[in-house]
Amino acid sequence: MDQFHARYPFLRSAREAVSAADVNLAAVVGREQAVVDRAMERIETALEDGAVGSPRRQVRVEVLSYPVARVLVSLVDEYVLTRKYTRAEAVTARERLDADRQGNELKSSRRRHLTLADLLTEFDLSDAVGETPDGYQVGAGTYLRLAADQRGEDWRLVNRELADGEVPVTREELFSLVREAIRRRVADGLPLAVPDVVATELDDEQARIRELLADLELTSDIDTVVPEMFPPCMTHLLDQIQKGKHLEHHSRFAIASFLTSIGLSTDEIVELFKVNPGFGEDVTRYQVDHIRGATSSTEYSPPSCATMQSYGDCVNMDDRCETISHPLSYYGDALDDADEGELVDWRERQTADSD
Repeated sequence: MDQFHARYPFLRSAREAVSAADVNLAAVVGREQAVVDRAMERIETALEDGAVGSPRRQVRVEVLSYPVARVLVSLVDEYVLTRKYTRAEAVTARERLDADRQGNELKSSRRRHLTLADLLTEFDLSDAVGETPDGYQVGAGTYLRLAADQRGEDWRLVNRELADGEVPVTREELFSLVREAIRRRVADGLPLAVPDVVATELDDEQARIRELLADLELTSDIDTVVPEMFPPCMTHLLDQIQKGKHLEHHSRFAIASFLTSIGLSTDEIVELFKVNPGFGEDVTRYQVDHIRGATSSTEYSPPSCATMQSYGDCVNMDDRCETISHPLSYYGDALDDADEGELVDWRERQTADSD
């Protein structure tokens, strides 16, 4: 283990270094409080600031805090926590990559740097990415996989140039795609199977993380709309709307807040609601804008599974429902488990059908 691994603990070489050191995880969480404290800081800062905080000077503490943080995330096993933590690790890695690039340009540091070529090799992207006079080009399949969670209409394939199966991107856009590859590497395997002896040692930390989550508004970073992956409750409510059935206020709130949370615009939601009895565009638009926080100080999240059950909106439960506590957790897990070919955004299909 060295400083390079401390800066980039998601690398294969870092994992191999930890393995070569024959680290006993139970002993670490039981005897090395500095490692556990730094792991907690990674998670707390991820939830509060979207990054993982400043690294410790002690290489062992910094390197081992990464697998311990992943263990804690696995033990709590909440979709929002996993999403925010993995994204924060990727954001921090991107910041360090930018610092490395500046260091290379200024020749001011003898520290080992992680280059773009290193990253492309690390994530098996070398064959999918090529340099051009104006920037880079990425194979369409790779682009779709890594751009799926990028925010903004510019990232949608229908709004990009496409020639011979390649999508042109700028250098900054390429680094954004690599950041998503890093996030996926961090998320790979989560939740981990954690031995009871390790879980017991981390009881206090688990409780603290759950307290932090309870204090947060349950928001989502999802911006992908794949109706086939919706939880059964939301599939049912959307089906009721499209059949022109009357929905109670709590049901309308549940489906509207779910759709805003996964990235649908107010216009798109209003369009879906038009077939509903008693539809009034002005009222519906106001309600949706209020839910998404555009006309209020609060961005509302969908009800939890317990609330959906209490209102009678929890229907057609499947095996995945038994393992989650929130519709967004269901949807996030379904997206993560899906094959790439299944993740075609509903909005892209609509655009294609209209052409």
